[in-house]
Amino acid sequence: MIEAILYSLAGLVGLAIGGELLVRGAVSIAQRLGISNLVTGLVIVGFATSMPEMVASVQAALAGSPGIAWGNVVGSNLANTLLILGATAMIMPIALSGTGRRDAIVALIATLGLWALTFSQAGSIWIGAALLAGIAAYIYWRYNHPHSDTGDDDDEPEPTTTLTWAIMLFLGGLGLLVVGGSMLVSGAIDLARIFGVSETAIGLTVVAIGTSLPELAASIAAALRGKPGLAIGNVVGSNIYNILLIGGATMSIAPFAIPADLLTYELVVLASSAVLFLSIVSYAKHIGRVLGAFLLALYAGTIVIAFT
Repeated sequence: MIEAILYSLAGLVGLAIGGELLVRGAVSIAQRLGISNLVTGLVIVGFATSMPEMVASVQAALAGSPGIAWGNVVGSNLANTLLILGATAMIMPIALSGTGRRDAIVALIATLGLWALTFSQAGSIWIGAALLAGIAAYIYWRYNHPHSDTGDDDDEPEPTTTLTWAIMLFLGGLGLLVVGGSMLVSGAIDLARIFGVSETAIGLTVVAIGTSLPELAASIAAALRGKPGLAIGNVVGSNIYNILLIGGATMSIAPFAIPADLLTYELVVLASSAVLFLSIVSYAKHIGRVLGAFLLALYAGTIVIAFT
């Protein structure tokens, strides 16, 4: 058991450090190449911060553990909406003014699509390709409609590193992600067997929380800098990437049906949280500490139920 725990912890550390290096390297490369803030945030950072989830889910699928792979997708979205948003609001209340409404609608549609896909128990490379086409269409749409409701229109930052160093950071982070993801999945599978819980529950909790660390750090940093749009955009953007990009990659590589046991509870909570998030960004003026505490309490409840 000690070995499994150490493997899992080492994997989490590798994912956390690798994700941070990958994001820093990707942003620096984009700056050096003169890529705009919009494309950097939407494509470069969005993809880079989703790499820990991507690596963990794909490696779990290849290891024959679809419960961990898809549990990670669902669990990461729950962590984004309830844990990350709640923790961020507890540290620094988030002002809202319709921020992220359009993307929240896309996230809800993607969530309902994931539920329908799980209910149908269909699995094929073509479904994976359709999900990947969905994320491509989303990026194209957002690129061609740049007047977003984030309210965070900063000037283009000056590059802070050389291109060579930026590439080294990117490649080093990618390497750590691959190694960390492999160790985390291996340790998670062993922990599920030792404690007699389902792999889905491990993917929903341990793996999902670990792979969501980059989003947590990014959202808290954005809130502390007084950039509520970035904090909200990070959460909702990650939710969309998780379902369409990571789900699509997982389904394409391991074209099997999504575990049906997710239908009994996890996907119901996920859809409910997507509706709650859309309601908050549509009607609330801010996410204060009381609402943040409520979101954290909801997340704690999902964790408890996942292991019962």
